[in-house]
Amino acid sequence: MTTPDLFDPVAETRELADQKAMDEPGYRKQIEYLFAHSAFYQEKLGEAGFKTAASVGGLDDLRHLPFTAKDELRASQAEHLPLGKQLAAPFEDVVRIYSTSGTSGTPLYIPVTAGDLKRWVHTSNRSYYAAGIRPHHRVVTTYNSGPFVAGAVHESMIALGVRMVPVGSGNTDRLITALSRFQVQAMPGTPSYFLYIAEAARERGIDPAACGLQTLVAGGEPGGGEATVRAQIEKAFNTKVHEVLGLGEMSISMFGEGPEQDGMSFLARDYIHMELIDPESEEPIPFENGVEGELVYTHLQQEAAPLLRFRSRDRVRVSTGPVASGRTGPRIRCIGRTDDMLIVRGVNLFPSAIREVVNEFQPDVSGVILIRPTKQGVQQLPPLPIQIEIAEGASPEDGLAEAIETAIRSRLVVTARVELVAFGTLPRSDYKTRLVDYSDAAD
Repeated sequence: MTTPDLFDPVAETRELADQKAMDEPGYRKQIEYLFAHSAFYQEKLGEAGFKTAASVGGLDDLRHLPFTAKDELRASQAEHLPLGKQLAAPFEDVVRIYSTSGTSGTPLYIPVTAGDLKRWVHTSNRSYYAAGIRPHHRVVTTYNSGPFVAGAVHESMIALGVRMVPVGSGNTDRLITALSRFQVQAMPGTPSYFLYIAEAARERGIDPAACGLQTLVAGGEPGGGEATVRAQIEKAFNTKVHEVLGLGEMSISMFGEGPEQDGMSFLARDYIHMELIDPESEEPIPFENGVEGELVYTHLQQEAAPLLRFRSRDRVRVSTGPVASGRTGPRIRCIGRTDDMLIVRGVNLFPSAIREVVNEFQPDVSGVILIRPTKQGVQQLPPLPIQIEIAEGASPEDGLAEAIETAIRSRLVVTARVELVAFGTLPRSDYKTRLVDYSDAAD
């Protein structure tokens, strides 16, 4: 039974030791399932010296198992059509086949059974409820029904019992009309699209702050947890922003942020086990207040294509301690993706970190940036070229570019070359906004 702030009170407030005790038999059963049904893991674990499910051990032994990377799954699908050796359920039991965007390579296809989808929806309902969406709300959806796993948000909203106004991406005019006409209370979407919607609404003479929204649920990319981005969105719409985070290969909306707005709680309990590792040494890191690392996930009840120690490439910062809603366990903020990271003369640099520094110069800038590396690859030489939009109608003082360069150098220990460009020059998106553009980079 739900409470004012909790969709699934027993699970969401469970002590971590109790959760681990509950996960242990599920994990062992999942390992047995992999050995029985997944040719991918039969080979992968066998090559690592694990010949039987019993030899794998329990959750305390998880750290000794090999990681799974997305490139391995892509290669398996390319060699073994249509869904790779990782397909562990009969093809006729697959009810959905989603895919990743393919922005970092060939799209990965993600099959789910009816049971998998039910678990996804339950997890997502916990997260969206935490973020303030309630069954009586009118909700406009900005995600399409496919091909990405974000399309499963529709099924989550239906299960939650909301009054849905499905719009999807690619039709901002229709979305703005729905916001103003139906006075919807909630809208899920990406942070960059929220900012674009606010710009587009004002251009059409509509005040986004007057649309009646009570919560904006930000996901799909980092940004919703950045203080300046969040403040910009909340001011535009006169509402609160709450973050959710999912991963297509694992589940939709595994994390949700409660009314405290103090980080996202892990709400895929019972279905997924979570680890934190140092992305360089690959050694586990305890979930302690203030630590940073990469999240790694293991399915506990998945049927179609279960994954074991899957590297998310999401770099997060951890918060601990009690929160008013009663949710237990560590909370996170995503600070970037390790596969988006640049290295500038030995300094690790996340694009979102640059955006945070730039946003401190509002209202002179719009907050939209584009990093333009001079060469392909992660390794870059200074100065790093960055285009930054000035704010609409702003006339920035001389020296603004130099001031931003100084702030970036001081805060991030990276030398940048800032080019100020006119408002509206840089691309917007109705899904994820690109922060790095290699189109002018030399091979």
